[in-house]
Amino acid sequence: MKTILVTGAVGFIGSFLCKRLLETSKDRIIGVDNVNNYYDVSLKDARLEMLKGYKNFEFIKGDISDKPFIDKLFKEYKFDVVVNLAAQAGVRYSIDHPDVYIQSNIIGFYNILEACRYNPVEHLVYASSSSVYGGNTKVPFSTNDKVDNPVSLYAATKKTDELLAHAYSKLYNIPCTGLRFFTVYGPMGRPDMAYFGFTNKLIKGESIEIFNFGNCKRDFTYVDDIVEGIVRVMNKAPEKKNGEDGLPIPPYKVYNIGNNHPENLLDFVQILSEELVRAGVLPKDYDFEAHKKLVPMQKGDVPITYADTSDLEKDFGYKPSTSLREGLRKFAEWYYSFYVKSHK
Repeated sequence: MKTILVTGAVGFIGSFLCKRLLETSKDRIIGVDNVNNYYDVSLKDARLEMLKGYKNFEFIKGDISDKPFIDKLFKEYKFDVVVNLAAQAGVRYSIDHPDVYIQSNIIGFYNILEACRYNPVEHLVYASSSSVYGGNTKVPFSTNDKVDNPVSLYAATKKTDELLAHAYSKLYNIPCTGLRFFTVYGPMGRPDMAYFGFTNKLIKGESIEIFNFGNCKRDFTYVDDIVEGIVRVMNKAPEKKNGEDGLPIPPYKVYNIGNNHPENLLDFVQILSEELVRAGVLPKDYDFEAHKKLVPMQKGDVPITYADTSDLEKDFGYKPSTSLREGLRKFAEWYYSFYVKSHK
């Protein structure tokens, strides 16, 4: 039985990861989250409620950027595995609120690394992001590509995390794996993501803005596929070994987790609209064309994301496979039960 720390435990990916671990193992899961109000807290409450019934789950409210809190936590629980998913998310929000990103994504992650240094763990897994690829035009994006040109502060903080993890891995022989997630979506997701925001607007009869006049492609990855990837990676830490000079080779890896199948934004909106009608979120005669607005590209955005997942397949025999329609159908059905049905 292992003791596993999941930070960002009531976040979108974190809550689904905790649920999966609690359902499939006897491990003790310690969930940490600061439950901030970046988006609708009732969603975070619902995710926490989903986890509360499990005996081997303990939730602690706290902030990873609070060093004394993290140090005390690591000393007390002696974690075997740490999965750091706590971060201030969102590319656009980072343009107007840079300080929150530095605090959570850099200082917070540094605190986790320091804690792993002084309280050794078997494996530190942490969330990076496809945004580190910045304006790269070569597709699909490979972990061998150069990622030195971030186009948003959010991306810059995630690249910083990868560099810090590599340094700590080298200096203190900490097995670290970074995961670059590609546009994660699904039920109970983040309201600041396009599919969720579009739904909220359409239900109110407002127009939705489709950036870059619809000429954007995203590698949409269903949340269960992301969780499956994390679980496989958690269970297989990079090997500790020495180089020819007798010094440790950093036990450090980075993987993409994406669907390896970019979808055009206009097709995505079309599928979303069909599934919202099917689930009863919107009426059958809803006029989508009247509510669509094509607008220029937004600051910090990129025209395409596309994951090369060959390393993940090679090392873990795994590749995300949920189709966009299947994933959006599950989202639409959840949205209906969480928001629409309860208000009828």
